[in-house]
Amino acid sequence: MADAIVTNNLTKSFKDNHVLKGINISIPSGSVFALLGPNGAGKTTIVRILSTLLRADGGSAQVGGFDVHDQPDRVRSIIGLTGQYAAVDDKLTGIENLEIIGRLYHISASDAKRRAKELIERFDLVDASKRAVKTYSGGMRRRLDLAASLIVTPPIIFLDEPTTGLDPNSRNAVWAMVGELVKEGTTILLTTQYLEEADQLADKIAVIDRGGVIAEGTADELKSKVGHEHLELKLSSAEAMAEAAKLFEQLSVTKNVPERSMSIALDRGVHQLRNLLDQLDDHQIAVESFSIHRPTLDDLFLKLTGHQAEEMKSEEKK
Repeated sequence: MADAIVTNNLTKSFKDNHVLKGINISIPSGSVFALLGPNGAGKTTIVRILSTLLRADGGSAQVGGFDVHDQPDRVRSIIGLTGQYAAVDDKLTGIENLEIIGRLYHISASDAKRRAKELIERFDLVDASKRAVKTYSGGMRRRLDLAASLIVTPPIIFLDEPTTGLDPNSRNAVWAMVGELVKEGTTILLTTQYLEEADQLADKIAVIDRGGVIAEGTADELKSKVGHEHLELKLSSAEAMAEAAKLFEQLSVTKNVPERSMSIALDRGVHQLRNLLDQLDDHQIAVESFSIHRPTLDDLFLKLTGHQAEEMKSEEKK
């Protein structure tokens, strides 16, 4: 499988701020590749360089076989881009925005109307389609912006934090859309701050921190660096805590006796979870509450770098 996107030692600085410090990634055609990292890590700068909106200081990059520096027009002809902020006209209605974008892509008026109607329905904007965009909520504007990037379906699409500001239903709609596009052979590069989102969508993930790639692999490979999911238990009393500790003494358990809580590593999935809860019930050990803790971006960063994935001051979005 040929690579749709390749970068070689990309660097970029804003004055004294070294935003990218030598980025090397290769993205196979027809796959989803996620850049995972906190704000300020350099994700958006990578997307802006690959989409020809920003020139790198050093290194090289090819998109669809075309050099982003020497052949920007060829690159633009094969990509779609959805940035972090909605780029739609407030004074026009939702359907008008999509139809105009279709015409800018030089498709016929009838095809632009048909495609706009399809996307309005896909992103659940039918009731608002004839209202001015200035009346839309943030989530609605985001969905319209995503729809606009799909008026034509280019072979390569960049999605820069596509679910930021979306409610769960809209987020799931975006996830479903990504899955459909990949089935059709589209290559997608997305940026995200959420390990869950990268886990759900990406074939491969590059973790970005302070302008460099600090880890790369599948979601399972990266999560294995953090550890397994955990069952978090809050016991109802000190006696229940002591009984549970004895019951699970052969397992990997982290206890906080004063808080009457314990964390049990889950390495065998749902079957093990059900078995643990059944044991508590069989021994009549009262549990005040329980939850499942899944590895997060903060967990991953802490493991890889020794620091949290905190928000970092950066000039990358300028």
